[in-house]
Amino acid sequence: MMDGLPSCLISEEILWKMLDLETLCTVACVSKSLRFSVDTEVLPYLASLDLSIVSIDEHALYHILSRFKSLNTLTLNCQRLYDSSLLPFLAPQIQQLNLFSCSLLSSSVLNSIGANCPFLRVLAVEFADQGSPPILFRKNVACMLNKCQYLERLSLKIKGTEVDASAFQSIEFSLPRSIKFLKLKPMLENNAIHLANRLRVSKSPSSSGFVLQFLSLLLDVISDRLLVAISNSLPLLVELHLEDRPDKEPLPGLDLTNGGLHFLGCCHFLTDLSLKRSRQNYQGSFKRINDMGMFLLSQRCQALESVRLSGFSKVSDAGFASLLHTCQKLKKFEVRNAFLLSDLAFHDLIQAPCTLVEVRLLSCGLITSETVKKLAFSRSLEVLDLCGCKSVADSCLSSISCLQRLTTLNLTGADITDSGLSVIGQGNTPISYLCLRGCKRITDKGISFLLCGGGAIAQTLSALDLGYMPGISDNGILTIATFGREITELCIRSCFYVTDLAMRALATKRRSQDRSKQLSRVDIFNCVGLSADALKLLRKPLFRGLHWIGIGKTHLTSNEDTMITEIQKERPWLTLCLDGCEMQCHDGWQFHSP
Repeated sequence: MMDGLPSCLISEEILWKMLDLETLCTVACVSKSLRFSVDTEVLPYLASLDLSIVSIDEHALYHILSRFKSLNTLTLNCQRLYDSSLLPFLAPQIQQLNLFSCSLLSSSVLNSIGANCPFLRVLAVEFADQGSPPILFRKNVACMLNKCQYLERLSLKIKGTEVDASAFQSIEFSLPRSIKFLKLKPMLENNAIHLANRLRVSKSPSSSGFVLQFLSLLLDVISDRLLVAISNSLPLLVELHLEDRPDKEPLPGLDLTNGGLHFLGCCHFLTDLSLKRSRQNYQGSFKRINDMGMFLLSQRCQALESVRLSGFSKVSDAGFASLLHTCQKLKKFEVRNAFLLSDLAFHDLIQAPCTLVEVRLLSCGLITSETVKKLAFSRSLEVLDLCGCKSVADSCLSSISCLQRLTTLNLTGADITDSGLSVIGQGNTPISYLCLRGCKRITDKGISFLLCGGGAIAQTLSALDLGYMPGISDNGILTIATFGREITELCIRSCFYVTDLAMRALATKRRSQDRSKQLSRVDIFNCVGLSADALKLLRKPLFRGLHWIGIGKTHLTSNEDTMITEIQKERPWLTLCLDGCEMQCHDGWQFHSP
């Protein structure tokens, strides 16, 4: 029937209504007419292509991109691509280019981008640290910026263990005045201050100077000097994201204090603020900021709609509550590693005008179920992340189950039981991502309650994390394979009682149930109950649609180098991570760090 339809009818009435690449490729397999229409009347005219979900080689990239003639937006996972792989596709019509996981690309590609894409407006490149001299990197960045005079959004990140933070030194001298969005990682504080001073603008938006509205930096240290420079030079800032990773306690006068937060009030348009002190290199915090600093921030920046804070160990309930009550447009609120934050900060939340859409309280040990009950009064809540809040228990899950917009729920380490999952399983909450990692009181029965309770979650859940849960065995995974029809990402790392039986169910059920979505990512790291024979399940045609699987510390990696090589040849788009990499990282590239 399809072969008898006119090609114009097929393309205009059918194919142009399904513009995502995966759907078009699936439809092209139905008949010769559809394949011809996709190849000749749809793909050549598509303006945008996103291939970030898989890492493809040069041959596959050429095979795909040669069909697209009108691309102006291109997003790639470059884990297996070299500079020469990209050169044929860099053209003047490209206006947006996003290159992620660039393990093999050198900084010279920036020079090529500038030479071939002069009308580029958006550029994001994520390099691996290859130990090249910073002066060479700076030269290539300067050449690119001098040629891309229309650039509005620039994101450059160097990822690795021995990154020289001076790579972005003097970048301010090459930035085009059209730049509005700037993200640089990593950078030294002194260089960041020079950057801010160089970008000094007039308070009038009609000024011919810089109009930077978004600034994101990863630094060695965040200090008062830096915030003063940013506040005085960039009054038009709408979003400011700063994170530092000190390797020792900052000296007095070189750290962030209450006074530094006060200066942020000069940024009258600021609506999104993120201040984070990472504990990656040193187990420290902003010890020179207390409740007074939060009072000053909330009073001076009342228009804030998003606040993300990490490492404010001296701030108590009063300081955090001032932000919740004073910033009446607040939609996103994230606090991490706040050891003095408790339920009291949310005690009067019912009386305050609550517009919260996203709440993340991570590693805040004093938070209990009472806070969750208060937050549930915000019917607009879409994201609730309580990772590391071990005192959250079943008593708040009935409140959560009433949230009609909640799509993301993280209960890592919470005191949740099977009975609690029964409540969620019967509710109407449309959760698409659920993390129960480390909830040791949940068993296979709880998974059955969750997916077979008749609630909305069975139809909406697409990502499920059951890592480090000793109560999960084959029975729980069989329930997921049978009833988790929408699940595409599954983490069962360190579930010791999962065996080959469960893996076979996951590998075969996608073929037997046409209405089920295919698994795209599976994490079985440290599942010691799996045998070496389970590796055979990764051969075609099983696990169709799988892009990533973590098999580190399992018997699947024992003396099976030959089979792993065969699987990689047979399924070149499948990433097998042997190093314990989390699914949230970049598929195992560059030292497997998030």
